[in-house]
Amino acid sequence: MTEFWNPWHGCRRVSEGCAHCYVFALDRLRGVETAIHKNASGFSRPVSRRRGGEFRYPSGTTFFTCFTSDFFLEDADEWRGDAFRIIRARPDCTFEIFTKRIDRARALLPLDWGDGYPNVRLSVSAENQRRADERIPLLLDFPAAARGVAASPLLEELHLERYLVSGRIQWVSAGGESYEGARPCDFEWVLSLRRQCEAAKVPFTFHQTGANFKKDGKTYLLPSHHLQLAQARKANIDYRP
Repeated sequence: MTEFWNPWHGCRRVSEGCAHCYVFALDRLRGVETAIHKNASGFSRPVSRRRGGEFRYPSGTTFFTCFTSDFFLEDADEWRGDAFRIIRARPDCTFEIFTKRIDRARALLPLDWGDGYPNVRLSVSAENQRRADERIPLLLDFPAAARGVAASPLLEELHLERYLVSGRIQWVSAGGESYEGARPCDFEWVLSLRRQCEAAKVPFTFHQTGANFKKDGKTYLLPSHHLQLAQARKANIDYRP
């Protein structure tokens, strides 16, 4: 079972991958301005209970965390301690955290973090080679139970071979950019990442084509997010060692 947990909403652009962020795009479609705020109604979602007292979300649930923000966003420093306490209260669930702010994350960890909470899987975003070379070395040195790389939005061909052979990256995912202004994602870049992962025996997932997808020299405009997901699945190039 997978669920989204957004304890806060809104973000600040920090790199090239943020230019057409889906969070801002979706807020525009709703006719609202993207403002950073604590999600009061959903903050405690993973520990919410039913009338009988049992947890609403059962053991084994995976929570994709802060998908409308960044877990290590500066503006969320005052709320993060409570979020960590919620994560700690559900050791029977998995929390997937993706960040572009790995550079500030270590200083924000709780005192009992140790080598990483066993139920937290931490990934960095790497939209281009520059950001991959900035963030992945920090991730490799970061105390975490599991580490991954999200090449999304994939804006150019990436070479991650020297990081993948470390044995400290447990998965890589790739996807194109969605919504208005989407920049091209070339299928050859995706295949290149897949080959690199296969050579290093690291699991790989192609999760979405993006709205501006190039394949075999042709451009395919796919405005529907559901279609982007479906076409990525149809490509059938996910890899599991």
